[in-house]
This record gives sequence, structure tokens and C-alpha cells, in this order.
Amino acid sequence: MRVGLLVTCLVDVMRPEIGFSTIKLLEAAGCEVVVPENQTCCGQPAYSGGNKDAARELAAKFLNEFEGFDYIVIPSGSCGGMIKTHYDDILSGQPALLARYARIKERVYELTDFLASVVRLDKLPAARAGAFKGTVTYHDSCCGLRELGVQKQPRELIAQREGIELKEMTNARQCCGFGGTFAVKYGDISTAIVDEKCENIHASGADAVVLGDLGCMLNIEGRLRRTGDTTTRVLHVAQVLAGDA
Repeated sequence: MRVGLLVTCLVDVMRPEIGFSTIKLLEAAGCEVVVPENQTCCGQPAYSGGNKDAARELAAKFLNEFEGFDYIVIPSGSCGGMIKTHYDDILSGQPALLARYARIKERVYELTDFLASVVRLDKLPAARAGAFKGTVTYHDSCCGLRELGVQKQPRELIAQREGIELKEMTNARQCCGFGGTFAVKYGDISTAIVDEKCENIHASGADAVVLGDLGCMLNIEGRLRRTGDTTTRVLHVAQVLAGDA
């Protein structure tokens, strides 16, 4: 099974180790993983900002780079949701591109959904020496949850990791306040939302918060640190599942 990995812009620039953890997991599931070198962006920032033409160019680029794989896997509910739920609109009026997209749409998966639903990974790779052990709470990102139905998959996989205990926080499904440019345009509202998320994380008593979107990760970790919390770890689910945290 040849899997094309869309690393995502934020992972590539901010947390490349998440990409390596993703590869480790996919290879543990028996996949041949290919990372197209010329990949860039899924087009979400352009689309959200109203630049549909730029988003269409990026969607076409995505098709050129990924349509030859058996599956396309993405360690991000946000980027996965963009491709799975918005490319139909972006490519409307472009019948040739739309037809190509239709042929691969069902092969695009968020990472934990792919591991749980397609390859049914039942044995996680060995954890590195000194890997994180303790209690975690899980934050459901908006796009992964509402556009892709990702909720039980990461939790089922986390349950396989020895030494990790999941403690659910209050309102785990509630937004962290990031929302891409929303956090910039409406900073005060965004801050109020993430403050409530941080309060719920603290109330859970967990040692770490785990999630599947780097945008949420950076937003939550940034707020925790700015408000004086230097101990609660903020981890991508791929890092925890791969035993790399």
C-alpha cells in the first residue's frame, strides 16, 4: 500500500518531528510512505481569506502530486477537512479537475482515522527510551471533529499506548479559539476562548493535552506558557502514538 503523506505547512515549518512520528506510525502499519518533495499548502488560508483563485491553483497542485497514491494521509484534521469538504466548491466550474478530485476524494484520510479505520493498527511501534508516560486529556479540533468525524479514533489508539491514561476534560469538543486568521482579527474573543480551554485542561488534572491539529497545538501551548504554565505538555497525537514524545 503506497501512502502519500501531506506533511502540512505548519508541521513542516514549526514541528517537523510530527511528520517523522507520522511516518513511523504508517510504516508500523505496513505502508510504503512517500513524501512528495514539491508539496506546499492545501489552500485553506487562501480559501478562508476569500481568494478562491489561489486556492484552486493549490488544489490543482495537490492533485498533480497526490493522485497516484493508494491513500493520502494527513496529520491534521484542518487540512484534511479542507480537502475532503471544500475542494468540491473550489473546483466547481472546472469539470476536468473536479473529475480527477472525485476519483481520489475517498482516499484522503486524517491520520488517526486512517490508522483506526483503514489499516486497523492494533500494535503501536515501540516507544523510545524515556518517552512520556502519564495522564493526558484530548482536545477535539473543530475541523477534524465536525468535518471528518474524528473523535473516537484517536482515543482508541491512545488506549493502546502503555503508560498513558486518558482523562476527559470538560467541553473537549469546544473550540480552542485559534481558527486561523480568526485569532488575529478577533484577538480578544480568541483569547477568552483559549483561556476557557486552558482552564478545562487544568481542571482535568492531566499532565499533557493531546490533539491532532498543529494550529490548535500552537495556540493552546502559547497561551499556557504566557499565563505561567510551564509544566503542562502539549503534544500531537502522532508523537504520543509513535512513542516519540
